[in-house]
Amino acid sequence: MSVRVLAAEPIYSAEKVRAIHEALDSEFVDVVFQPIADVRRRRLHAYEALARPRSQVFASTPEMFEVAIQAGRIAELGRLHRDQAVKRAAGYSLFLNIHPHEFDYGWLVRPDDPMFRHRWPVTLEITESVPLKYFTQCHSVLAEIRRKGISLAIDDLGAGFSNLKYISDLEPEIVKLDRELIAGLSQESRQFRLLLSIVALCHSMEAQVIAEGVETEAELEASVELGVDFAQGYVFGRPADPPPDLIWPGTRR
Repeated sequence: MSVRVLAAEPIYSAEKVRAIHEALDSEFVDVVFQPIADVRRRRLHAYEALARPRSQVFASTPEMFEVAIQAGRIAELGRLHRDQAVKRAAGYSLFLNIHPHEFDYGWLVRPDDPMFRHRWPVTLEITESVPLKYFTQCHSVLAEIRRKGISLAIDDLGAGFSNLKYISDLEPEIVKLDRELIAGLSQESRQFRLLLSIVALCHSMEAQVIAEGVETEAELEASVELGVDFAQGYVFGRPADPPPDLIWPGTRR
């Protein structure tokens, strides 16, 4: 699940701006890992690395990123997040979230970026719930990154600015269905029939599909019946550090 852009850009207090400066100057950000399961093989596919603020000054992770934008340090926060994720998840494939404002800087294409030193597959997640203008700005940056072997995932499909044009234009390897589409999903619902078409469309465009935010065994079963390739969510347990084992529901260690 990626960090979404807030609708407004509030002015944060001096205390919060000071806290983001202190966090970045001291390289002080937490990362937890959520497993992504291969639903056909019932085994681990990768981990999504999720940033978490240590300071209680921040009400949430999205707020921490928005304060970093106000402080002019969003690129540094993104790099620190990637650095911590790579250090703590050696031996595993990783999904890393990129905030759209990071494309306003040149940090992502630096050859010394932490994602390029990870020896296992890396996928960047770009949220679909932001205006299309961010995607038109980042095409060349993404192309350069992908030439170095990094894959692309479109996150939150079905939330906010739902636009299948993103999939057509960016040709991602992965598409993630938003939690709002998965919540309460059953094979008898109209929503299930709609998602069957979406999954088939993604596959026809050579993109694999992840059901995101799967919280119950019923939602997992329905997601598998949809034909998704992967699933992630609380049904497999809470995000943690170090990366937690993947335990398929109904099985024992």
